[in-house]
Amino acid sequence: MVKRSLWLLSLFLLLPFVLLPFVLPGIGYSQGEIKKAKTVDELIKMFDYSSCIQCHQKEYEEWSKSFHAFPLVGSMRTLASWASTIRLIIDGKTYPYANARRVEDLKVEHLMICAKCHLPQLKYAEDSVAVELAKLVLSAAEGDEKALEKVKQLNINCLICHQEVAIVHKWRDGFVDRSAVYGKTEGFHPDPKYGKLKKSPIIDRAVFCGQCHGLGPNFEFPHPSQCATAYGSYLHAYIPSGGTKTCQDCHMREDNLGHFMPAYRDKRMAKKAVDYSVEVIPYSYLHKPGVYHNKARVVVKMTNKAGHRIPDG
Repeated sequence: MVKRSLWLLSLFLLLPFVLLPFVLPGIGYSQGEIKKAKTVDELIKMFDYSSCIQCHQKEYEEWSKSFHAFPLVGSMRTLASWASTIRLIIDGKTYPYANARRVEDLKVEHLMICAKCHLPQLKYAEDSVAVELAKLVLSAAEGDEKALEKVKQLNINCLICHQEVAIVHKWRDGFVDRSAVYGKTEGFHPDPKYGKLKKSPIIDRAVFCGQCHGLGPNFEFPHPSQCATAYGSYLHAYIPSGGTKTCQDCHMREDNLGHFMPAYRDKRMAKKAVDYSVEVIPYSYLHKPGVYHNKARVVVKMTNKAGHRIPDG
């Protein structure tokens, strides 16, 4: 009788923990489960933003010129970095405990050290997508134009910024609603799939961008990578020095840059980011009788006026 009572008591105490996953959203990134993509095309379709273009043509045109539109390619340097990372993972020497000796061995977790920011939606894909993507990246880096065009279809688009990463403090603000898009206000949104407009508490704050343009090492991975430190520099240097602007102020609002969000490759941004002066004092000296050598003393002074260290990403 005592044993039976103890068994029933144990069951009663454990029952809430057994049932909790079925009555509450998972402690993760969204409300409910998302069916994982099995192919690159399925992943592209999962985050299809085409319905946004009709009403937001201006924003789309600005965005399409930005690196967010092709984050796996960037200035081609990014594509080369992706390709070299993949080759290092599978070479069997650089990362001997990665359990990958060929492209076919790759899993999503292998690519997330880059995809965390360059393709966060990859976490909603099966390992077969990681293999397919790796093959596309390697081919694109070797000059395959067809592969390059496919890689460019994977991007940081409307649904990533205005849905996927719109909520940071999920225990307080709730989990992402997949039937909504997020902005500065709430209300009706005239889209058959995303019919609700919800307010993101962070969409106009620096922390929103800081999710990717981050703090430095990504220690959450089995093999941490040193990555962007712009937000860390912003928090630790710019703000304590009296800075008051946000990422959105400099990269979007000022000069009406909008969703183009340029950095150093834009002449306006480069000019605002750095003050410099050059002082040149030419002179000649007598090296030996009848022989003069021309020399110059050059002093270059550069002052960082950006809200973070530069260069950075």
